[in-house]
Order: sequence, then structure tokens, then C-alpha cells
Amino acid sequence: MKAILKMLRRKNSDRRKREEGFTLVEMMVVLVIIGLLATVVIINVMPATDRAARTRVQADLSTLEQGIEMYRLENMRYPTTEEGLAALTPNYIRRLPNDPWNSPYVYVAPGANGAPFQIASLGADKREGGSGENADITN
Repeated sequence: MKAILKMLRRKNSDRRKREEGFTLVEMMVVLVIIGLLATVVIINVMPATDRAARTRVQADLSTLEQGIEMYRLENMRYPTTEEGLAALTPNYIRRLPNDPWNSPYVYVAPGANGAPFQIASLGADKREGGSGENADITN
């Protein structure tokens, strides 16, 4: 009787050893699921990043426009292109922000289409023109 119990215990022990760990198929299924979830997250998060960058540029342009208008009220003229946005610090704005792509904003006076000035971010490609996130954003 003891021999039979010993043999049964050994079989149970051998079965447990074989059942430990994961099979290659189980690992592949888990990796495919993780890949699909990562794809869904990336597809949904990337456009939000672009929208956030555009929103930040619009807020920066608004702040810079206010600083330029305060400069005009005090000096009876807009800053020249040569003076640039640096003429606004520190009296009208605390510091000059860079755009979300870490480039300085471009200031031109007079601006396009008869505007007294124009402020622009050149977008992610840091060159004039472009589309999508590379598009220029102006006031």
C-alpha cells in the first residue's frame, strides 16, 4: 500500500512540474493582446498631443499680442522687425516663450495683408509652409 501511495505522489509531482510556466502559444497570445492595446492607445493619444500644441501656440500668440499692444500704447508705435519680440521684455511680458517645438516665435512688422504686425510659429518642421503639425500658425 505504501508503495502505491508513493507512486501516486510521484505522478502528481511529475504532472505539476510539467504544468509550471507558460507555453509558447500562451506567451504569443499575450504579446499580441499587448500589441493591440498599445496600438489603440497610441492612435488615440497622438492627435491629442497635436491639439495641445496648437492650443498652446494660440495662448502664446494671444499673450504676445497683448504685450505688443501695451508696447504700442506706451511708445505710440509697434516694435520694428529688428527690435522683434525682445522689445517686450521685461516691461510688457516676463519672458519670451518658445513654441511647443522649442523654436522662437517669428515677429514681422508690418505684417501680411495690411496687418500692423504678424507673429508666427513655423510648426514642427521649423520651416515656412507645411501641413498638419508642420503647418505655420499665425495670429
